[in-house]
Amino acid sequence: MVVRLGFGADDLLRCRFALSPLWETVAAVRTAVEPGKQHRHLPWLRDVRDELRRLDLAALLAVTPEHGYTPDFLTPPPVGPLAEFDDELDRLRAVGTAQAARELRRALVERPGGPHPDTAALLADPAATVERLAEVIAGAWAALVRPWWPRLRDLLDADIGFRARRLADGGIAALLADLDPRVAWRGGGVLVDTGHAQRRDLDGAGLVLMPSAFVWPGIVVMLDEPWQPTLIYPARGVAGLWSPPAADVPAALARLLGATRARLLLATAEPATTTALARRLGISPAGASEHLGVLRDAGLVAGRRIGRRVLYELTPLGAVLTGPRPGDRETGRAGADRPS
Repeated sequence: MVVRLGFGADDLLRCRFALSPLWETVAAVRTAVEPGKQHRHLPWLRDVRDELRRLDLAALLAVTPEHGYTPDFLTPPPVGPLAEFDDELDRLRAVGTAQAARELRRALVERPGGPHPDTAALLADPAATVERLAEVIAGAWAALVRPWWPRLRDLLDADIGFRARRLADGGIAALLADLDPRVAWRGGGVLVDTGHAQRRDLDGAGLVLMPSAFVWPGIVVMLDEPWQPTLIYPARGVAGLWSPPAADVPAALARLLGATRARLLLATAEPATTTALARRLGISPAGASEHLGVLRDAGLVAGRRIGRRVLYELTPLGAVLTGPRPGDRETGRAGADRPS
């Protein structure tokens, strides 16, 4: 069963990428409590174990079931590509009471296994429940996500850079062809295999494409009014998110370029900013910038501006020089698995 999104010309013009620290926070909480999602994030889970025990997540877990509907107002689609957590939390708090009540009722009542035991208490005062949920999410952000946000943002930025290049090179069909095995472009629209059937003509609303580190192994489509339709998919490279940078540099490449520049060149196989590359390799941003300048002048890397950031990536010449690597095809995607 699939979700079918009908596209018109205006929708193609309104497709955009975004990333959301608010979404990552809510998804991180679900990852922390669902064993089936944990194995890609075990190093992170070990680091947050003590903080996790101190958080009171009961209200949030009640409205974000493992199977069933999660209120969209908890994670409204970002209005721009560079959302800040505090701004997103303000948007959550600003949701109308009637909208919050509708979505909370759907999450608490219309769920497999029947209504949640705390349904009456959480629905008695929707405005108070919204504020309670905002406080829970703020605590989860501070304890579980904010310390690791630079690393997570680097991953999401790299994914957007790669997707933007695919879109520029081949259009929407090329972009969707390898977005996720469950997403396809067919007959002027997008098909998303989510395990349930739904159809919506976008009618000029466009589509937000949002990579996520914590959505794996699922894929999520948000279609309810008044939110802009949004597709959340697993970001490339999630499998290596918590791994230390690879130390193996081909000896010949290190002799040619020097060890640091060789490592930097290999790291640009995934588009990344100067700061992200410096963080990945454990060198200073100034040092990374200097080495990137040399590699750029040699025609081995090129910068591509995405919003206010410049992402560096291999040129065709750089790709020839580095050669194929064992992990080149690793995307961190979920294959044909169904979302949970």
